[in-house]
Amino acid sequence: MKKILIALLTITTVISVFAGEAKIDKESCTITKDGKTYKLYGKVKIVDFFEDIKVKIVDSFEDVDIKIVDAFEDSCGKVKIVEHFEDVKVKIVDNFEDIKIKIVEHFEGVKK
Repeated sequence: MKKILIALLTITTVISVFAGEAKIDKESCTITKDGKTYKLYGKVKIVDFFEDIKVKIVDSFEDVDIKIVDAFEDSCGKVKIVEHFEDVKVKIVDNFEDIKIKIVEHFEGVKK
């Protein structure tokens, strides 16, 4: 009985640690949340509800530097804000973010 209780407690702890937690892959410039992987570049739609990821905009200690562009959003950290045909839907939040970003003019990309 004690072994079963310990096993259940361990499984519950592991699930609570990894459930809903977003993981950033620096090599492929992606973020994985709830089993789905999203690029950290491309076309982004900013929404209030039904977001794919939650983003906090910061001035320091960011996970990725983002440059907002009008075209050629095809490399890590380059983002085009769109209303339709987005690659990812983002909600801007102050707390409980999946990723922290800093808006930059140069040297965009994932922090190594």
